[in-house]
Amino acid sequence: MEINVIFEIVSEIIDVLGVGVIVLGIVLGTIRFVKAKIKNPEDEHNFEFYREDLGRSLLLCLEFLVAADIIRSVAITPTLESVSILGIIILIRTFLSITMELEVSGRWPWQKCDPRFTKNGE
Repeated sequence: MEINVIFEIVSEIIDVLGVGVIVLGIVLGTIRFVKAKIKNPEDEHNFEFYREDLGRSLLLCLEFLVAADIIRSVAITPTLESVSILGIIILIRTFLSITMELEVSGRWPWQKCDPRFTKNGE
């Protein structure tokens, strides 16, 4: 088996894992949200926690997809065009990751977390 075929298979597996992370995150987050809503329907934080769960699964998925793109662009077809496209994809996904982290945690990724505002510190 040729090495490029192996890299292609590995990148496809990583893509599938990324999609699986999204699906699993949606399913588990929804189950957690429904349980919390049934247990305490008046709690205003249930939806906020649900959004955080979904945001975290999307952030993790982006990491998988970037890894698959790196393998595909650098190891399989290392042309200037493919590397340029990879750079653009990484810039877009980095922007998405940063804005999603801000949305989920309420702080920039490079800021330290204040323990007074974490779930366990409340």
